[in-house]
Formats: sequence, C-alpha cells, structure tokens
Amino acid sequence: MATEASAPAASDPAAAEPRHGLRLLILWVVASVICCPIVYFVWGPHLPPGDMSSSAANQQFDLQVLGTIATPVFLGVVIYMGYALTFWRAKDGDETDGPPIHGNTKIQLTWIAATTVIVLSLAVFGTVELVTVQGAGAGEGPQPIWKPTSASILEVQVIGQQWAWTYRYPQFGGFETAQLELPLNEPVQFNVTSLDVIHSFWAYQLGVKADANPGVNNVAYTTPKHAGTFVVRCAELCGLWHGAMYNYGKVVSVSAFQTWAQQTKTQLASVTKILPPYALTYDPTDIANLGKVLGQLGIGGAGGGYYPPNDPEQP
Repeated sequence: MATEASAPAASDPAAAEPRHGLRLLILWVVASVICCPIVYFVWGPHLPPGDMSSSAANQQFDLQVLGTIATPVFLGVVIYMGYALTFWRAKDGDETDGPPIHGNTKIQLTWIAATTVIVLSLAVFGTVELVTVQGAGAGEGPQPIWKPTSASILEVQVIGQQWAWTYRYPQFGGFETAQLELPLNEPVQFNVTSLDVIHSFWAYQLGVKADANPGVNNVAYTTPKHAGTFVVRCAELCGLWHGAMYNYGKVVSVSAFQTWAQQTKTQLASVTKILPPYALTYDPTDIANLGKVLGQLGIGGAGGGYYPPNDPEQP
C-alpha cells in the first residue's frame, strides 16, 4: 500500500519541475559580471561627447556609470524573456490557461526594495553631478553654483545673433571676433548672451551647452584637456538660417593662444573702438555701428538687432 500511495507523487509534474528562479538568477549574475566591465571599460571611453575637456570627460563618466547600472536591468529583461520563450512556451495544441497566481510576498518585497535603492542612488548621484564639476553642460545662469578653483580663468563672451556666433575677450582689450580659440589646460568661463532671439551655444566636443538669451548672462565653465578642433552649433530653433548657424573653435597650446590673442587684439584695434564697452549683456537697439563692425569681421548675415533692415517696424 505504501508503494501504491507514493506512486502518484513521483509522477506529479510539479515535483519534477526545475528551480527556474535559481537558473534565472545564475544566468543573470554571470551575464552581469561579464557585461558590466565591458560596458564601462570598453564601450565607455567611446561614449559622446568624448574627453576633449573637463566637462566633456565628466559627462562621459556619467554616461559610463549610468550605462553600467542599466546593463544588469537590460540583461534581466532579455534573459527572462529568452528563458520564458524557451522553457515556458505553450506546446502545440495546448490551449489551456496557465495556473492562477495570486502574488508572492518575497518577490514583491524584493522588487520594491531593489527599485527603491536604485532610484534613490541615482537621485543622489545625479544631484551631486549637477551641482559640481560642470554638470549638465554647465549652463548655470548668472550666478553659478559651481566654479573652478583656479585663480586665473580666461573669460570668453559668446554672443549669439541671427545667424552667427561672435566672441569677445575682455582680458585682451575686449576685441570681438568670429574665431574661437582656447588655451590648453586653462580653465575657461563662457559668458553667453544674445543680441536678438533665443539661441543655444553648443560646443559639442567640449561638452558645453548654454542658452543664449537676450538680456541674460548665462555662465558655463570648462577646461580644455586636448588640443584640436571642435564644432559650435546653435541648439535652439532661431529662425530661417538656424541650421547654418555654426562655426568651429580650436584648442591650442598656451603660447600659441597668447600669440593669437595679442595679434588679433592689434589687428582689430580700430574695430574694437567702435564696439560698445564690454558688458555681460547688450541692448542691440543702442548699438548704432554694430552692422559696420560685423561687416568688418566678415559676418554679413547677422543683423545684430531685434529688427532686420527690411522690417517695416523699427525702434
């Protein structure tokens, strides 16, 4: 009788069911251990915007960390889907419903605890990165919450106008030029403003992005770490030729930058006299000779004011 009573239990399908949870856990842990270092050390150094400046390298680091954190989550979803399709798929001709499941307290508590830790950790990490070290491209407004510790900072004013960028160097007489050059390994403070509509100064390889608003000075910091060329674009729809509002900047050695700045200061001395005194913002309606200055700088397309010459409404 004992043998007969135990026979059904031995043939019970549930008794022979493998431990799917343990299998999934092992697969997930092994895949995460393999893939997380690959994401951080192999793929991470190639993530945009690169490491041409301190701000760019900081943003690349953020993407490396977030990508590494996201990897186990992605693997968990993919592994579970693959496992379910392989072992739990319905057999041919089986049209029955699966067993009803009313909840699992352990799974619920584990899920709530794990997601809470992840979200709060990301909140702390994101807050620290935003507050320090050029977070979010360092477009920090007129009163930055973070500033480089260096005693000497090169100031460059970025002026947006339809549809060109110009740059003033107040520490070299305040000359204005369409050429942007920066010294290697020297901290830079961008003072970003506009003469007409809203633009957005985006020096992609430097990891710097700051809105250029009329009447507002938007501060951004960076320190170039590698010599080379970077592209500057407008990242805010600003009118008909928005797509053509770009130019290129250069990072050069300190000695090469000093030579360029002194030579440009001398060459543009007569033009600089026509410019208004250096200020963090400008009223374009008060700059009578701005069009003449822009013409001498070779910028024919930028009107430099709220009202283009063919507009019937003039100030």
